[in-house]
Amino acid sequence: MTIDRKIPPRIKLPVEFELRLPECRSFSLSNGVQVYALDMGSEDVLMLNWVFYAGNHFEKQNTIAPAVNYLLKNGTSTRTAYQIEESVDFYGAYLNRACYNETAELVLHTLSRHVGELLPVVADILTDAVFPEEEIKIYAQNAIQKLKIGLQKSDFVAGRIIDAKLFGKEHPYGKYSNIEDYEAIARPQLLSFYNQYYKNGHCVIFVAGKLPPDLEEQLEKHFGGLPLKPHTTVAIPEKKIQPATEKVEHIMNDPNGVQASIRIGRNFPNRHHPDFIPMLVLNNVLGGFFGSRLMANIREEKGYTYGIYSYLLNHIQESGLMISTEAGRDVMNATIEEVFKELERLQNELIDKEELDITRNYMIGSILGDLDGPFQVIGRWKNLILNGLTEEFFYKSLETIKTIKAEELKKIAEKYFVKDDFYQLTVI
Repeated sequence: MTIDRKIPPRIKLPVEFELRLPECRSFSLSNGVQVYALDMGSEDVLMLNWVFYAGNHFEKQNTIAPAVNYLLKNGTSTRTAYQIEESVDFYGAYLNRACYNETAELVLHTLSRHVGELLPVVADILTDAVFPEEEIKIYAQNAIQKLKIGLQKSDFVAGRIIDAKLFGKEHPYGKYSNIEDYEAIARPQLLSFYNQYYKNGHCVIFVAGKLPPDLEEQLEKHFGGLPLKPHTTVAIPEKKIQPATEKVEHIMNDPNGVQASIRIGRNFPNRHHPDFIPMLVLNNVLGGFFGSRLMANIREEKGYTYGIYSYLLNHIQESGLMISTEAGRDVMNATIEEVFKELERLQNELIDKEELDITRNYMIGSILGDLDGPFQVIGRWKNLILNGLTEEFFYKSLETIKTIKAEELKKIAEKYFVKDDFYQLTVI
């Protein structure tokens, strides 16, 4: 068949693609810890992700959970922090860690052929971290300095305060750190948290890339005999949210500041609620991408800001809808007024077909990008598993994005875009 080069190929829109989530196999180690493995890609690279239920939801003393997570790499009884870094760097690998609300994790990126040399290092960290006093002191000093710098910035302060308003200062989603919290960090508390939530904690492992043929055996050898427990048996402490009663607040953080950080948010159910997926679509129309209404009005037309976005908070137990921007001090109130005008428009007017089609194609295109490569795909699986969802949620999301009608979105807006339900915070 001869190709006529004068005739361009038909452009296929993202919504026309039939997307499939690549299969992820699972197996259990002897101790019950589940491993989710995705064998995908032709390059000799691998990502291993150990997820522990060791976030700030479980701490009894503020900042202990992130401190333990950060200091995991800073020394065992046989390796100093420098030697741990050297062991990883020698193989051109990268070992990182992160702490969230419910979970905390270690992430290893390495060439697949070197995984056998690096798994013992990770096992050593997870069974024999000693939290040297000098490392604790350095961590606390650096954290205090970083906090002092952050407190001078309006966006940092706004992020802290709006979360506290939505969930309450005592809730893991709303509490924030103070200088005295870092000053109070002590080795006994760190060791106690580490022993309970890492050495003997609930764990799940995610691995993706070009998997070595003996990966299952290697994981069993180094982690199957540890006193870890499966993530399916974890009991996340129930924490009741206590939203603030005052809905509008203005904070003068810098009398000479010329820019205001604006946060407008409300509480919202988690992914298991039937309104969650429709809200994902409505949120994108409102402020989820560069072609959204907030961006078109407040950035492009009014010129009040360089960028304004809305998004759903990525929490497991309860979500929230947030609108976030920085604007000139002189147009702060005008910006807020325009935000609520856009919310009201979505309550009162149907979204036209062209705008909804653009939003659909943007969202499906973003998912296409998320499925490009093993690390992105395992990230999708991880998000489903940690939120207690199955792949059915993925396909239901696709179907909703492709088929939801403007009338349905208007009903969601009428329900959730009520002005009095939103918290308004400005920080200069």
